[in-house]
Amino acid sequence: MRLQGKTAIVVGAGQTPGETVGNGRAIALLFAREGAQVLCVDRLIERAQETVALIEAEGGQASALAANITKAADCEAMVAAARERFGTIDIVVNNVGIGGGGDGPAHKLTEEAFDRILAVNLKGAWQVAKAALPTLREQGKGSIVNISSLASIAGGNQAAYEISKAALNRLTTSVAQANAAKGVRCNAIAMGLLDTPMAVAGIAQASGQEQQAVREARNARVPLGGQMGTAWDTAYAALFLASDEARFITGTVLFVDGGMSSRVG
Repeated sequence: MRLQGKTAIVVGAGQTPGETVGNGRAIALLFAREGAQVLCVDRLIERAQETVALIEAEGGQASALAANITKAADCEAMVAAARERFGTIDIVVNNVGIGGGGDGPAHKLTEEAFDRILAVNLKGAWQVAKAALPTLREQGKGSIVNISSLASIAGGNQAAYEISKAALNRLTTSVAQANAAKGVRCNAIAMGLLDTPMAVAGIAQASGQEQQAVREARNARVPLGGQMGTAWDTAYAALFLASDEARFITGTVLFVDGGMSSRVG
């Protein structure tokens, strides 16, 4: 019960259909198991409702909300809904992220893909934080956790995605510094290769490969045990950073990547 009595907004708490669990759903489930009331937010309400149903089946407390974080009004409505339904907010997890479609190295990246990916991955995270900060600052405490990526420091073939995550890291440190005096913490988790529906199924579909072939190729790249992480690795890292156990940690980018970042520098 490490989050007993706390309220969390998990943005991107639904997930792409697939064989495994996604980051947002795993975070929402784990937070509820640890005692939090969870507002499960997703662009598609039915996906958020699926996560809520799983939480309630385990005896937890959760509520679903549809929102598009590229719209400032939706972000403000999200915070208002959490306060109305649960009284306040203590934790905000920015888990929404997209890639694909038109992304690539700088000489192939399309303008449309650049604008779309940065609008979701960077501007969306900023708008969520901006909407939540007045409440967190007023109560003198709170934790924002941004889900970043190893791609923020490595890569070369997905320029827009890499830039968006590098900028998200800097947004994290900026928010941390600007709000530390008010007791509000902000940290990021930079995930490495994970076995999630969005990653494995998405790559398989885009490349025309079997999912198992994609899975094996990704496993082979991971130094720690030759095995990708799962969404539960993201969830447990988020749990720590959201909890009072991390009360003296802010402005940190925690790499959860099986050692890949130490290998690439």
